[in-house]
Amino acid sequence: MRADEFLERCREQAESDGGAARLEAEWVKGVVEVNTPPVRSLADLEREYANNVRLALRSTGEIGLRLYPLGTYPLPLEPAVREDPDYRVQVLTVGPERFMDAGRCAGTHLHIELPAGTVDTEQGLSPGASDGARKELLDLHNLATALDPALIFLSRSCPFYEGRATGLSPRTARYRGNEAFGWDGVYRHLPEVGALRPYAGGPEQLVRQQFDRYRAWLSAMREAGVDLGLFVGSGGDLLRPAWNPVRLNRRGTLELRGLDSNLPGITFAAFELVLAAVARVREDGLTVTPDGETSTFRVSGDRLLVPTFDRLSGDLFHAAVAGNAEDPTMTAYLDSVLEIVENPGARLEGLRDRRMHEGVYPTTEREILETHAPGDGPISQEDGLGLVLWACDELEAQVSRLDRPLEPEEEPARAT
Repeated sequence: MRADEFLERCREQAESDGGAARLEAEWVKGVVEVNTPPVRSLADLEREYANNVRLALRSTGEIGLRLYPLGTYPLPLEPAVREDPDYRVQVLTVGPERFMDAGRCAGTHLHIELPAGTVDTEQGLSPGASDGARKELLDLHNLATALDPALIFLSRSCPFYEGRATGLSPRTARYRGNEAFGWDGVYRHLPEVGALRPYAGGPEQLVRQQFDRYRAWLSAMREAGVDLGLFVGSGGDLLRPAWNPVRLNRRGTLELRGLDSNLPGITFAAFELVLAAVARVREDGLTVTPDGETSTFRVSGDRLLVPTFDRLSGDLFHAAVAGNAEDPTMTAYLDSVLEIVENPGARLEGLRDRRMHEGVYPTTEREILETHAPGDGPISQEDGLGLVLWACDELEAQVSRLDRPLEPEEEPARAT
């Protein structure tokens, strides 16, 4: 676990280049976080990401390490934990063994900018936010909620966890957990703070969700005998105990956290899908509306109709996590998301082409199961290490191809 040595080398490299290293330590020493600054287009986001990863790759090459990019490591892994007060609170509250699953998973987060002053760390939604800002927040929150199963399905990466394939998307199942489906995981018994939360029917309901989650976390801390002062001392405001796949972030953004860590091609295809859907809602002033008669995305007048939350958190979530690449429920769902997108970029056109010619959407998981390892039972040490090296090689190859210029006409999208 040489993350500290690696991060120090990144800092040295960045300083010698006259820049700054946007890589940070995570709570386990085998994982590092790659950050990008706020940007206004997908092209800018890709450029910042590529620069950071290239810096990281140069640094790993100098000290004999590799970067593994997928959501779970295929072989058994015992994470080395840092003594960070914020994570210590989580470990004590959730339980050390259960919380260790979080150290074996890696995800990708996308932040969508909201109008300035919309988010408030004491009340969730700022009382001074304009009517327009409130509507935008509600519509984007509900859009992100409805996109969750599509993003899980599209970003499925490594099918193995602790040396075994379970037929599930392991990062989602082990991180979120789910009582109804019997998936054990970090937040199985605390869905308020770790699972997808319902659509918000209005500003009051969205605010109530923030307070309900906060109270659920404090109750769990008290039940576990954790000193509440530890939470307050680690920055425990209203928005802090939120590890949900869609959440309000204290930086004033709407944060989507449901994607696996993945190879750049899949990651940026998923980002383009989200940002194109956001652009359609914003530019056409669509109101995102749950509808009991629909099981997919559908535009009707000035409304974007999406499935009800019961459907979303039931069969759609189950299909996203447990279905295979040919699952008709999820392929139809992704089809419908792509259908509402106007002026798709090159990556979304590539997704459509693959879907048209192969009948399925391309995922890293599918490629692994077809070319590198069997999809059931344990994986051998040799196959597991071979998969790791393939993923490392593929990351380096894809990042090298990010040198190509992107389309200059890519639509601006407010993201960080």
